[in-house]
Amino acid sequence: MRLPDFEAWAMFAAVVEHRSFTDAAKALSVSKATISKAVTRLEEHLDTSLFNRTSRRLALTESGKRLADHAARILSEGQAAEEAARDETAELSGTVRLGAPMTFGLLRVAPLVAEFTKQNPQVDVDLHLSDARIDLVEMGLDATIRIADMPDSSLRARRLADVNMHVVASPGYLEERGRPAHPSDLGSHDCLCYSNVATPDVWRFSGPGQQNVAVQVRARITVNSGEAMLPALRAGVGIARLPDFIVGEAMSSGDLEEILVDWRPPAFGLHLVTPPSRLRPARVEALLDFLSRHHSC
Repeated sequence: MRLPDFEAWAMFAAVVEHRSFTDAAKALSVSKATISKAVTRLEEHLDTSLFNRTSRRLALTESGKRLADHAARILSEGQAAEEAARDETAELSGTVRLGAPMTFGLLRVAPLVAEFTKQNPQVDVDLHLSDARIDLVEMGLDATIRIADMPDSSLRARRLADVNMHVVASPGYLEERGRPAHPSDLGSHDCLCYSNVATPDVWRFSGPGQQNVAVQVRARITVNSGEAMLPALRAGVGIARLPDFIVGEAMSSGDLEEILVDWRPPAFGLHLVTPPSRLRPARVEALLDFLSRHHSC
């Protein structure tokens, strides 16, 4: 049996990550010629081209695109194995790259990261906040927090909690436009919709007697940040569905009122998502355990 050329696969992954033979060579502390020979060797073994090369541009071929994720996992597995061996006797150190949704990251994750780094002075955290759906393998993240229903995939997901949703509006809006008594009443109202879902203007509810209702609403404002809806909500522009961590304070203060309390939007899961490998550096495992113990929605 011929063993795979792990070195060539790892160097191919480095070129993909850095989008340059020269930068990959610098990152791996080898010569550019070494990188080029390894990639050529891999192409010859696979009998396919991995890159289209010109003097100004380096682009993956279709075969290269299909194989890039496999290469990234090979490199990641090797790095994780070496780090795991070192971590058995060493103090936690190095960088953890963590992703999180923007508002939840600001309100809930950033304070925990601050406390974790205070307790572990040799660990650095690179925190990437975005409401966009990201590819954590492609971005080189060690883990990401997602608030969503997780589809089947090769990623590993640890469900931490449910994130409950509330349908809310300002007292002024409800006084002027009336208070919906049933989800179907939303059709005659103005709504604020979150665009990072499959159907922003279709709102689903479950209610008395296990009834399930789907309503198409009129979107006055569609936005990719839940927090960005708050000014329009307070101004009485419309009705929105938002999670606890965004509207909890405004509901407590009376700035916003919850409506349709007998009809609940589906809860979303709060997940810690990691690449498929079970091997993770101790610093990554420590941060994930810390987030699991201290999270709140």
